Amino acid sequence: MAGDMWLSEYDSCAALAQDILQRINERNRHDRTSAQYTKLSGQIRSMIRQFSNDLNRLKVNLSRTAMYGLTEREKERRQSSLDELMSKEKQIDQAFNLQRQDSGAGRSALLGAGPAGWNSDPWGVREEPEAIRGMSVDEIKQQQQHLIKAQDHGLDSLADVVAKQKRIALDIGDEVDHQDEILDDIHDHMDTTNQRLITETRHIRIVDRKSGACGMWVVIVLLFIAIVVIAVVPYDGKP
Repeated sequence: MAGDMWLSEYDSCAALAQDILQRINERNRHDRTSAQYTKLSGQIRSMIRQFSNDLNRLKVNLSRTAMYGLTEREKERRQSSLDELMSKEKQIDQAFNLQRQDSGAGRSALLGAGPAGWNSDPWGVREEPEAIRGMSVDEIKQQQQHLIKAQDHGLDSLADVVAKQKRIALDIGDEVDHQDEILDDIHDHMDTTNQRLITETRHIRIVDRKSGACGMWVVIVLLFIAIVVIAVVPYDGKP
């Protein structure tokens, strides 16, 4: 049953390859700058990706045919059929890229993207971005002009925001300078006050030392007077 499924998938893949070649021939009858040409190119790319996936699936399933109980002769026959599809793959690749070689450079320059800016499919075909797929060259130009205008508008808005931030920064700088002046004045006043405190403290110490010395002299004088009085007054012997 699995072997029959492989044959069915092979027939579908072969039919798809033939359909792709017919679509390529139909596309090549149109002008390369026409919308129909671009539309058909997008459809063909999608079909090529599907064909590639189907072909890879056939390769994987063929490598597992041992579990299907196929004879060696049948395996060789299917491998030969698969080789024909792989040759058809190269034929499709050449046919699809035949007319794109001349127009590819101009279109890439218009889009501003080289090989790194395009996605590559399994056929080596550079795939256009989804945003411009199916569009003509004139439509792409119009879209680019619209994007450029939108970017210019965004840059103008950004410039206004930057200018506003600059004005705010200048105002903050002026306020900081003003606060620095106030702090400098406070610092000067604190230095003056500190110096006055030191001077007054020195005066208080001097006065305190002088006050202590005067008190001692008063006590000495009083003691001297008491001694003199005692010495002068006669002692009568009475208690």
